[in-house]
Amino acid sequence: MADPSSYRPKPGQIPDSPGVYKFRDEHGRVIYVGKAKSLRQRLANYFQDLAGLHPRTRTMVTTAASVEWTVVSTEVEALQLEYSWIKEFDPRFNVKYRDDKSYPYLAVTLNEEFPRVQVMRGAKKKGVRYFGPYGHAWAIRETVDLMLRVFPVRTCSAGVFKRSAQIGRPCLLGYIGKCSAPCVGRISPEEHHELAEEFCDFMAGRTGAYIRRLERGMQEAAEEMEYERAARLRDDIGALKRAMEKSAVVLADATDADLIAVAEDELEAAVQIFHVRGGRVRGQRGWVTDKVEAVTTSGLVEHALQQLYGEERGDAVPKEVLVPALPEPVEPIAQWLSQRRGSQVSLRIPQRGDKKDLMATVGRNAQQALGLHKTKRASDLTTRSRALEEIAGALGLDAVPLRIECFDISHLQGDDVVASMVVFEDGLARKSEYRRFQIKSFQGQDDVRSMHEVIGRRFKRYLQEKQKSGEWTEEPADDARVDDNGTTAATVPAGTDDLEPDPMAGRPTDEDGRPKRFAYPPQLVVVDGGAPQVAAARRALDELGIDDVAVCGLAKRLEEVWLPEEDDPVVLPRSSEGLYLLQRVRDEAHRFAIAYQRSKRTKRLKSSPLDAVAGLGATRRQALLKHFGSLKKLRAATVDEICEVPGVGRKTAETVAAALAGAAPSAPAVNTATGEIIEDDGVPPAALSAERGQER
Repeated sequence: MADPSSYRPKPGQIPDSPGVYKFRDEHGRVIYVGKAKSLRQRLANYFQDLAGLHPRTRTMVTTAASVEWTVVSTEVEALQLEYSWIKEFDPRFNVKYRDDKSYPYLAVTLNEEFPRVQVMRGAKKKGVRYFGPYGHAWAIRETVDLMLRVFPVRTCSAGVFKRSAQIGRPCLLGYIGKCSAPCVGRISPEEHHELAEEFCDFMAGRTGAYIRRLERGMQEAAEEMEYERAARLRDDIGALKRAMEKSAVVLADATDADLIAVAEDELEAAVQIFHVRGGRVRGQRGWVTDKVEAVTTSGLVEHALQQLYGEERGDAVPKEVLVPALPEPVEPIAQWLSQRRGSQVSLRIPQRGDKKDLMATVGRNAQQALGLHKTKRASDLTTRSRALEEIAGALGLDAVPLRIECFDISHLQGDDVVASMVVFEDGLARKSEYRRFQIKSFQGQDDVRSMHEVIGRRFKRYLQEKQKSGEWTEEPADDARVDDNGTTAATVPAGTDDLEPDPMAGRPTDEDGRPKRFAYPPQLVVVDGGAPQVAAARRALDELGIDDVAVCGLAKRLEEVWLPEEDDPVVLPRSSEGLYLLQRVRDEAHRFAIAYQRSKRTKRLKSSPLDAVAGLGATRRQALLKHFGSLKKLRAATVDEICEVPGVGRKTAETVAAALAGAAPSAPAVNTATGEIIEDDGVPPAALSAERGQER
């Protein structure tokens, strides 16, 4: 590992001007390329205290052995040079988007004497007009088959074309009218080239004028009683409309735009692009990338724009590019796009209307692409096995952890403190084993103490079931839920405080013979947090005499793995499948805990003193609130006034009045987001949304 101070440039040596810089390793290979408005200010950020650098940046500067730079005159030139160097050197620490497949394009070879329509993949060629990309090649062939009736452009290969010219007889498409047969001279090269241009114009979105021209021709033919020609034009119009229907209208006519959306997590990002031409989605493509450098959403968008338009010119760059976040600064990238198009390009975030709705659709596609990518990795048996082996090696375990349990604490500023336990077996989630906990031993916010309680309760129950040799009883344990009326919900397993009673409780084993619930111990316990949470979990296990269960923590901010009684964390390689599995386990525990905490908070906020009135059902509660308008007015009402409500007798009215008199009204709450006073008869919808930003 190199010391960055050993190759740091001398003060004043770096120019204060725009430029592009390269970091090289000890072998001279370029490992990172970046651009800067001010080289001096940017490079100074890399040579500060290593503890203050992002982990990925720290890895890069300690891997590098030298840095060099090139001064340019403008930020646009810096952008162009950065893109060229990334393509040339393929640096390991730069974000690089990779296609999950080779997307097919509809290509028209206008650079040939007799242009040909065909499906093309791979690098683009000069003089060829491209449309797409499409999701599947068959979609291109269906569209072309419909359009050849109106635009009979050549589709055959060079060998077939040459053979037909030699024998003086066209191929089958020439006989059925789906090729103008230039091979045998039925049409001149100029006429055929003009036909190919019309095909391109229609595919580019200029459809309305052409269809209107055919409709006028059909009407004229009908008026002149040339019914066969009119019928042929009618069929041509129908074929073109069917081809257009394959691309739904999503924006106003004549709108040319590309919409780019990004879905990301701590380690990976997925990009989806919709190509809209003439108001219709003409193509779609996507990339997935590893976040090998510290990069924001704006940075991911900038890299996507470079990847998408770095080799494009003219109309291939649309008039409008819609993105979820603007690059910083936005002016150089917008100017660079305009230069590549040859005219002004609008780069912006859609704020309203159809474009915003379509951007939401593109965003959902990006989320699905990222989820599918993760699912493919997670479902691969070889990958899962390698991940478990990497975890065992990194943590020093004697065997791979076939069962992993992860715990997370969730609360809203100390209220409604809950915990979750998720289970992964053989690298896959086992949702039937998930459990939820309420923190019982104290009130307030203390994640470390909460973690100690939850781990203790879970493994205390494990020891109890171990003593019973797997036989389950109906007797309540320490953690069993106690109902409001004082009875014990003995059928609810300990630690599952707010789960519904299990109809399978009382059976000693599952159908496969496995001990139920907490009787099956994990090989590894993962906690969401750093050294304090790990120490609390280890202490809880030690207090119970359990020494055969490993413990680790995954700190979310830096993705570091903490072990008990270790001063320094274990840093797994960012490309490690083991780190990916631990991250997925931790994120699942966090999701499960947040969902439980929100449900409890919602239930608490919606609760009412009327809920505790015996014999008062939901219908009569609703009738009371509707009659008086609010709980505050109902509390001030007399027994006689309550009796006026239909369906409420005097005995019930007296019970309601007594219950409300015993429940002292609390001080009014205030929604901190709007300043609105929350009455005791309901909760404004804004309250829930304002609180969600403060929950953990």
